Amino acid sequence: MTILRTPDERFRDLPEFDFAPHYVVIGDTRMHYVAEGSGDELVLCLHGEPTWSYLYRHMMPPLAERYRVLAPDMVGFGKSDKYARLEDYSFPMHYDKLVGLIEALDLRNITLVCQDWGGLLGLCIAANYQERFARLVLLNTFLPTGDEKISEAFMARRAFSQKVGTRMQVGRLIAQTITQYQLPPEIIAAYDAPFPEDRYKAGAAVFPSLVPISPDMPGAKEMKAARDVLSRWRKPAQVIFSDGDPILGGAAGFFRRLIPTAADQPEITIRNAGHFLQEEKGAEIAAEVIAFVERTPI
Repeated sequence: MTILRTPDERFRDLPEFDFAPHYVVIGDTRMHYVAEGSGDELVLCLHGEPTWSYLYRHMMPPLAERYRVLAPDMVGFGKSDKYARLEDYSFPMHYDKLVGLIEALDLRNITLVCQDWGGLLGLCIAANYQERFARLVLLNTFLPTGDEKISEAFMARRAFSQKVGTRMQVGRLIAQTITQYQLPPEIIAAYDAPFPEDRYKAGAAVFPSLVPISPDMPGAKEMKAARDVLSRWRKPAQVIFSDGDPILGGAAGFFRRLIPTAADQPEITIRNAGHFLQEEKGAEIAAEVIAFVERTPI
C-alpha cells in the first residue's frame, strides 16, 4: 500500500489560510486538522469532494471568536496523507479514519457542520456516536441508500470522474460551480495545492463512485440506519442549503421532513450560491451557525 504525503511547500502562502497545522496518526496515515478558538462548544467542520479544510477558511475565524473549531482533512485530501491506489479508498476506510480522529482527540459536545461527503460520513458517525454530538448543521448533503432515484446531475458528475480519473483538474472543477463571480486563479491554485501530481488524486477521483447508487453498495446499509436514527433525533438540527446546487439542492426538504428537530428551526436558504456554498457565502453561513448555537443552549 503506497502512501503519499504532499510536500509542505505546496501549502506556503496560500491566500486567506494562515492557520497552524495539527496532525494525528490514525492507523497507517497521518491526518491533518485545523484547530482554532477555545471553549466548551466545539464546531466540527467536515468537507466533501474534492475539497479540503481550505473550504472553511471564511467560516473558521468568526466561529473561533466564540467556540472551539476543528476542521480535518480526510485521507486523500488537503494536508492529510493520500493512498496512491483507487482501490484503497472505501466508505469503511473514510468512516473509520474520521471515527479514529474523533476518538483520538476525544471530541465531545460537537456541533457538526457537514457538506457533501462530510454529511454522508458525518451523519452516519453522529447516528452511531450520539453521546459525542450536541447539534447538527447540514449544508448541501444527502444520505443515499441506493433505493431512490439518483439525480441526472450527479450521475453525470460520477461518469465524468470515472472518465478523467486522476487527471481531474480539482481547482477548475470547483471554479465551475461558483455562481456569481469568477474564482480567482490564486484560489483555484489553493484547491489544487494538495495534488502536486496526478497520482495524488486517487481519493478525489474515486469519491463519486463510492456514493451508494444501489442498496448492496458499501455504505448504503449504514446510511439507511443513519436515516432511521435521524428520524428519531431529539437534539437540535439546522438545515442550511443553497439555492444553486443542481446535484443536492432538492435534499433540503428531505432533511427538514426527516429530522424532527429541524422543523423547530428557521427555514434558511443561502441565496446566490452553488454546491460549495462555504466558498461563496462562508461568513453568512458562519453567522447562521452562531445564531443556531446561541438559540439552542445545551
